[in-house]
Amino acid sequence: MKEVRDMMRGINIPGGQSIADRLTAAKHSIAGSGLAKVVCKATTEEVTGPKKKHLDYLLQCTNEMNVSIPQMGDLLIERTQHASWVVTFKALITIHHLMCYGNERFSQYMASNPHHFALTNFVDKTGVQGLDMSAFIRKYATYLNEKRNSYKVMAFDFCKVKRGKDDGMLRKMATEKLLKTLPVLQQQLDALLEFDATPNELTNGVINCCFILLFKDLVRLFACYNDGIINLLEKYFEMNKKQCREGLDLYKKFLVRMDKVQEFLKVAENVGIDKESIPDLVKAPSSLLEALEAHLGALEGKKGAPGASKPSTSTTGAAVVASFVQADDEKNQALREEEETLRALKERHLQKQASLKSPSDGAFSTNNPFGDGASSGHATDAGLDPFGDLSLANPAPNVGTAKSNNDLMFLSGNPFADALMGNNLSQP
Repeated sequence: MKEVRDMMRGINIPGGQSIADRLTAAKHSIAGSGLAKVVCKATTEEVTGPKKKHLDYLLQCTNEMNVSIPQMGDLLIERTQHASWVVTFKALITIHHLMCYGNERFSQYMASNPHHFALTNFVDKTGVQGLDMSAFIRKYATYLNEKRNSYKVMAFDFCKVKRGKDDGMLRKMATEKLLKTLPVLQQQLDALLEFDATPNELTNGVINCCFILLFKDLVRLFACYNDGIINLLEKYFEMNKKQCREGLDLYKKFLVRMDKVQEFLKVAENVGIDKESIPDLVKAPSSLLEALEAHLGALEGKKGAPGASKPSTSTTGAAVVASFVQADDEKNQALREEEETLRALKERHLQKQASLKSPSDGAFSTNNPFGDGASSGHATDAGLDPFGDLSLANPAPNVGTAKSNNDLMFLSGNPFADALMGNNLSQP
């Protein structure tokens, strides 16, 4: 019987399905199991991705309360044990699709199911293509196992959580929980990046369908990862020594994964995925890593490790962008310098006001256009006193000293005007 089944696997009829596919579908139709029939049709031996109409039907079933999610999950898991690489691959793709876009009940069942995709030794030796695809099936199964495990540990799917500056889950997460969450996210991302397919290996519709699902997961995962790292850096300078050590290790791993993500995105661009769907990644400056290491060194009491200033972090662009800008300290430094300049100008102004009130010699008093009439008898050089002509043409009456010291031009409140007056008085 097994030999007959193997022979039928190689016989295709005009519809594209093998005789074995048609017989299996007919068996489920006779049994009255419409769900099993659609699962069979979604995972035929035809070397194309699962048909949209079958995926849509299964998606709708996940939202129907009268459909048994455990039955659907078990039927798909059973198809992953098929000997054909096409059936196994398409079953994994269907499970992945339902976990991404189906009802949450399906993800919950897959996470709680003790059965793992035990495909570490899967090999289809029926042909060269089967051998090549078997390696990717093993990697794909490993990623789906990690996706299920992360959902089981965290009770949510990283690809479905809110992202962004305002209401991103990892952007607002507390320090302790963040340090426990990021390693789980990193492990799932590592399993995805291990798929590592080149453009020349994406040679059929099945693996292409798998690659597109992985690409969409990668974009969502990295956006979530980026939010977590930004939150980590914002809290880094407020952490204790143990937390800083963990945070620095997480940031270094982030930089390594960022290079691998860029390689994956290059493959996606080469196989024709729309460039607008591919995010631009900007690496943080090396000075940021140096500042983080210096801060940890200062906490550990290492010699020659100066304290580091806290950098600010931001994301730019509509796509996912990892960029970290140190701007807060520069702004505060500029404000401090401006305050010191204003204070120095004010002190100079007060000193000059005191000098004008009590001139030390006659030569200085001639340069004071607001002095009393007794001081205007000296020869006044117009070049030294820009207001000298006015004081000579209209000699001031003999008034009290208090009135002569009034700030006639109200310059005491403007230190910049005093600087201008100081320049005029000091001209040779």
